[in-house]
Amino acid sequence: MSKGMSLFFILLLSLTAHAENWPAEQWSTGPTVTGPALQALENYAFPPRDEATRQGIRTDALLVIHDGQLIYERYAAPTRADTPHLTWSISKSLMAAVLGVAYGEGLFKLQDPVLKFYPALEKHPALTMADLLHWASGLDWQEDYEYAPLKSSVVAMLYTRGHQDMAAFTAGHDEYAQPGQAFRYSSGDSNLLSAALKNIVGPARYPDYPWTALFDPLGISHAVWETDATGTFVASSYAYLTARDLARVGLLMARDGRWGDRQLLPKDWVAFNREPFAHYHAHQDDAVPGGHWWLNRTVEGAAKPWPDAPADTFAALGHWGQAMYVIPSEHLVIVRYGDDRDGSYQHNELLKLALKAFAAKVQP
Repeated sequence: MSKGMSLFFILLLSLTAHAENWPAEQWSTGPTVTGPALQALENYAFPPRDEATRQGIRTDALLVIHDGQLIYERYAAPTRADTPHLTWSISKSLMAAVLGVAYGEGLFKLQDPVLKFYPALEKHPALTMADLLHWASGLDWQEDYEYAPLKSSVVAMLYTRGHQDMAAFTAGHDEYAQPGQAFRYSSGDSNLLSAALKNIVGPARYPDYPWTALFDPLGISHAVWETDATGTFVASSYAYLTARDLARVGLLMARDGRWGDRQLLPKDWVAFNREPFAHYHAHQDDAVPGGHWWLNRTVEGAAKPWPDAPADTFAALGHWGQAMYVIPSEHLVIVRYGDDRDGSYQHNELLKLALKAFAAKVQP
């Protein structure tokens, strides 16, 4: 074989070795994983459960993507592969991805005052888009759920006096801190972002924008996103996706915003999503806030929130155990839907078991 032909075949083998898998209409499948480690994961995720008491872990869907291929999938009735499942607060991270497309179009900057796009914030002129993305609006918001409904801002927003116009309800809150100076998790902040997006892209584009900007390019065809009475997407809570479709968003984020040969989200936007909020104090939550995503990072010398997972792990998380974990160093995206009412589900435990089952068995 000539030297030129040898170099050609070396180059061809190199390109083949680094070829990327991307889903078409369906995910391609990778090698099947079996063994005791997988059984331990399934024993944790799908244990026997008393539905009458709603106690214990209830997983509706568990799906694993490795290097762009589907390698594991299991559902519990009534959820199926084609069921758009309520994502709860995973919706927040989805809105961050939609906003990232608008950011890439040059329609806003992170330091823009939100007032520029949402005039109802006239009492809060210093509040920026970055502040909202960090859940650091400084608005006096109480993110309590069914355990403390009488003082809960989010219950009032979603179900009672705020549900007609959720962003306006949020904007009416007083400040407890200067914008950008303190983290306080707030579904209201996410709905202010959704209201701002309406003017960022324009009212004509807005009703279809999550689809034209994000879902359609990723091949997501069954997404549902509810709005309030003003037509504003409920970015805090009410997006519904199948597990397979949500995993497409995870793969997009794992590959720094690139989908095939298209840079759908700017790299600096994804870097912002994955950078810890500078004023976060480690004792405040069980994961570190980034730009509307959750991070497995050390802050102020504290241990990683999920000690058995790599430090580059980040996630979109929702009420009652909804989770999408992205682990770039292991080429893994894990989607887990559930209905956990008693707090027994633990992110670190599922991640530890999933990594034992999959990380050592499949190599990029």
